[in-house]
Amino acid sequence: MKCVVSVLGKDRSGIVAAVSNVLAQCGANIDDISQTILDDIFSMTMLVTLDIEVADFNTVQERLEMVGKDLGVQVIIQREDVFQFMYKI
Repeated sequence: MKCVVSVLGKDRSGIVAAVSNVLAQCGANIDDISQTILDDIFSMTMLVTLDIEVADFNTVQERLEMVGKDLGVQVIIQREDVFQFMYKI
């Protein structure tokens, strides 16, 4: 299952590592990644493929929310088809 992961918050070290680690533990693959820092605001978007035999969408979502709370950043995961539908003109 393809998903879009968005991370937004105050920049600090370890954000990419922590989010990537959670995804790896859940058996997800990072297909593409883009990140930027504007002033002191960190923004990252990832396109990932979940292995739902290892961890289903809800499990990955809960784990990402927990790591986001630990880091003090917002982490959102959306199914790619829902994401594409939301932004279709």
